[in-house]
Amino acid sequence: MALRRYLGFSDGELMRSDCKPCSRLMRQTAGIFTVGGGLAFWILCRLHYGPRITVPRALRWGACGALSVSSSTALLVRLLSPECEPQNIEAYDKGK
Repeated sequence: MALRRYLGFSDGELMRSDCKPCSRLMRQTAGIFTVGGGLAFWILCRLHYGPRITVPRALRWGACGALSVSSSTALLVRLLSPECEPQNIEAYDKGK
């Protein structure tokens, strides 16, 4: 599913064996950006509504931000990271 091959960034070689597997890289990236997306959308909610903000509204904005930002960054990692090329997933990203 990696776009690197179609964009001409991939030479088709295997990565080094000490690199992070694709699944772990996606999981860590999504976890980090969940927190950042939640905080960013909470701030946007505060700016948008001002004094009319309610707790359920702020929680809803934060949850939507966390979900959208984490899923979109995980998708970008999957599409553009060299660790997520098919030959690297087949060689290093095996379930234990």
